[in-house]
Amino acid sequence: MSAPSRIAVVGASAAGLSVVEGLRRAGYTGRLTLIGEEQHLPYDRPPLSKQLLAGEWDTERLLLRAPRAITALDLDLRLGSAAVAVDTDAGQISLADGSRVGYDALVVATGTRARHLRGTEGVAGVHVLRTLEDTLALREDLAAKPHLLVVGGGFVGAEAAAVARGLGCEVTLVTDTVQPMSDALGEELGAMLGAVHGEHGVRIETGVLVDQVLTAGRRANGVRLADGRIIAAGAVLVGIGAQPNVEWLTGSSVPVGNGVECDATLYAGSGVWAAGDVASWPHPHTGERRRIEHRTNAAEQGLAVARNILAGPDRATAFDSVPYVWSDQYDLKVQIYGRTRGADQMRIVEGSLDDRKLVALYGRDGRVCGVVGVNLPRATRAYRNAVAEANPFEEASAA
Repeated sequence: MSAPSRIAVVGASAAGLSVVEGLRRAGYTGRLTLIGEEQHLPYDRPPLSKQLLAGEWDTERLLLRAPRAITALDLDLRLGSAAVAVDTDAGQISLADGSRVGYDALVVATGTRARHLRGTEGVAGVHVLRTLEDTLALREDLAAKPHLLVVGGGFVGAEAAAVARGLGCEVTLVTDTVQPMSDALGEELGAMLGAVHGEHGVRIETGVLVDQVLTAGRRANGVRLADGRIIAAGAVLVGIGAQPNVEWLTGSSVPVGNGVECDATLYAGSGVWAAGDVASWPHPHTGERRRIEHRTNAAEQGLAVARNILAGPDRATAFDSVPYVWSDQYDLKVQIYGRTRGADQMRIVEGSLDDRKLVALYGRDGRVCGVVGVNLPRATRAYRNAVAEANPFEEASAA
């Protein structure tokens, strides 16, 4: 099967960049279009809630590739104009600026966008963290050292809370879980991380939802919790998850649900593939449908899609990898291989909670499904194969 003569990638993201680089490295010489809603060249998102927010990095350091490296890819680069519709029968994408792009193969790499609290649109002092501009706006507010209220106890909220304390801000973190990050790490590790935040001066309210952001003169000045309590604040960061950007595919033949619904090879049919945070695919061994919002997963899927496009749908191979994510909070580096949500077993196999240096194995249905490490990167990685091979939990933890 000959390669498509025109390939369009929608999403100038880590996944999108990985696709176009993978195609060029494999010798693809056809027309290659990269479309991005933002004006920026592809940049890295994990540092947004860490180094960029802290002011340790400038924006240029976020770029995944230097401009000359992007130029060398010989792309039809369309930045600053979002894709708004696609006609899969005609093989044509419509952009917000009125232009159209034809394709023979299409890759959807549009990622996700941050969820907002209802009623906060246009309210000054209410922030999310998803784009470069989001981080710069929050950083500007934090320069005045306000009381920052963080809504949500996930990685983004916890990382931003740590940065804000380092900048001298008073910080309150509100989460509906029993401990910060306990939905991903379990209650024991969540309690340990919560204690670290507490020692650094973060006030933590657990097991409660935010009912409303309060305002004065169209600027946030606090929140009302679901139990009626009011907490004053000068700035609010909402970190309550993300949703896939699939609305522009409405009316097309591309199947969407919680993301673009692909087969195990990341093919969605009708000449359309997906990669990165927006892709939903069945795991090749378990059949469980997954959508993973991790930086490393995006890059790996982009390369897999590039290979599969050139092979063709009939010869494409299933995508299988071990998800990896990390988080830096104060002097702690937390690393996760695999999937820890939904685990029914957890055992610390190296180190201890008291030392705050540990490796913990997570199991589900008697098999290893994930590993979490805190300040033990080499020891943590040693358990990656146990995750990849879904080894028996008791044997792996005993070893």
